[in-house]
Amino acid sequence: MQIDENRIVVLDTETTGMSGGSEPQIGHRIIEIGAVELVNRRHTGRNYHVYLQPDREVDAAAIEVHGITNEFLADKPRFAEIEQDFVNFIKGAELVIHNAPFDVAFINQEFKFLKEAFTTDDICRVTDSLKVARELYPGKKNSLDALCSRLGIDNSKRTLHGALLDAEILADVYLAMTGGQVSLALDAEPIIITGGGAVQQNGEHTVLQRDLVILKPNEEELAAHQKYIELINKKSGNQCLWEKLLAEETH
Repeated sequence: MQIDENRIVVLDTETTGMSGGSEPQIGHRIIEIGAVELVNRRHTGRNYHVYLQPDREVDAAAIEVHGITNEFLADKPRFAEIEQDFVNFIKGAELVIHNAPFDVAFINQEFKFLKEAFTTDDICRVTDSLKVARELYPGKKNSLDALCSRLGIDNSKRTLHGALLDAEILADVYLAMTGGQVSLALDAEPIIITGGGAVQQNGEHTVLQRDLVILKPNEEELAAHQKYIELINKKSGNQCLWEKLLAEETH
């Protein structure tokens, strides 16, 4: 398997049931796949999205979460009809999924139903963004909504779970977690904080109530920062400028 180190596919699925990782063994199926392509850590605008006929009823509890009904799925294609297009989209990419074991188990089950000799791990490299989040924010909530709140990602359109929308949101969350800039406020007026505690904006000065206080990090904070820099460097293919500057300072 050859991986394109510059290509990331962020993926999410919706299923007929919501009870957890044992579902593939009790017959639950995928009903929606949404995937977003990033190349060189930038959105390409090339996405993959499909609804699927699962040949079984969707649980009522699942419908309350994602809103996808049995009636809506009645005329949708089966996985066998879209398999090749789906494989072509994810093949050779780094596949980023939040709580990856859940979705990967379902995808592999669909391959097994078609008697394929390969699994997801044979055609791409899987990265669990939930695992990444837990390493960065130990002891904190790391659901997609919690990460959006923590990282300043807009998820206001997420009233129901939907595979493509969740993949789009996760792509921005993953970029933010691993050091990628999600957006640039190019139209905003620059704000410059001077050493004397004055703020300059649009050529005018406003004196702050007090001088700025410089807070130095403790040993634990320095160690956490170094761990974060190392993660950014790994995910960017050793292109992290901060890591290079730190290396130069130590020589």
